[in-house]
Amino acid sequence: MLGCDPEPSYAPLLTDSQVLAFGDSITYGTGAQPSQAYTEHLSGKTGWQIVNAGLPGELARDAKPRLLSTLEQHRPDAVILELGGNDFLRQRSESLVKADLQALIDVIEASGARTILMAVPRFSLIRARAGALKDSEIYAELAEENGIPLIEEALSKVLSQEEMRADPIHPNAEGYEALAESVYQGLLDLRLL
Repeated sequence: MLGCDPEPSYAPLLTDSQVLAFGDSITYGTGAQPSQAYTEHLSGKTGWQIVNAGLPGELARDAKPRLLSTLEQHRPDAVILELGGNDFLRQRSESLVKADLQALIDVIEASGARTILMAVPRFSLIRARAGALKDSEIYAELAEENGIPLIEEALSKVLSQEEMRADPIHPNAEGYEALAESVYQGLLDLRLL
């Protein structure tokens, strides 16, 4: 495979790093108890001090003011950005969602924190029932264009399994634990741990 580009390499985050998980109801942990959110499991696996800044129902287009204030309040070393699902549910175009996410990435990078992007599927009830949700392509594009790490397929895989969902769009407790494990494995693959 001489013609292939090597996997990107990122400097690892220290065990006691302050990490902001910024997102919507998936980050918040809707569908399970607060102690069962993926961020709680991930904190235990990584040793990172993770602040859960999930807000159910939030759109990527509306998140910038909250992101600015949250970054100022916590001054994290890194931000796990998980947004776009609610925009997709409202039938917003992928190009608009991508532009909104780019604006959020710009804010994070300007703050001095590192961005870790979590891919989100463009929800389809048919694909969910068939166990075949796929990440929206805008996340891979954003990761490549910005040179930032991407956690791929973690959320898509969990939401494609009926037994791991509390409802069609949220994991249950088992699903959040599986999501944390997938994110953890993704971080290892990216050499961020």
